[in-house]
Amino acid sequence: QVQLVESGGGLVQAGGSLRLSCAASGRTFSSYTMGWFRQAPGKEREFVATIRWSFGYTYYADSVKGRFSISRDNAKNTVYLQMNSLKPEDTAVYYCAAGVSGSGSAYNAPFYDYWGQGTQVTVSS
Repeated sequence: QVQLVESGGGLVQAGGSLRLSCAASGRTFSSYTMGWFRQAPGKEREFVATIRWSFGYTYYADSVKGRFSISRDNAKNTVYLQMNSLKPEDTAVYYCAAGVSGSGSAYNAPFYDYWGQGTQVTVSS
């Protein structure tokens, strides 16, 4: 069983920055593929970014590329999402996810086995 706890959300003005953190339980955190998704009111959950366990390869949604950065600290069992140049359309609940079995595409929610409870990010204009 893996437990994920997000933190770092809040209210920020457009153009500002936030850093989300996701602390994970589990002895083999370094072997998980970690991802961030978000869900805005009335919309489906969408992929934001992922970081593979092997070599730390990262992938981003086009909507956040160049503004967001995902990273991980395996010693601290933590994954981060640095969000810069925030826009009102980035407003959403952000979820951390862990893929253990790794079946399918890491861009899609079913790839991930465990999810955090979410943290609210609100960007004002």
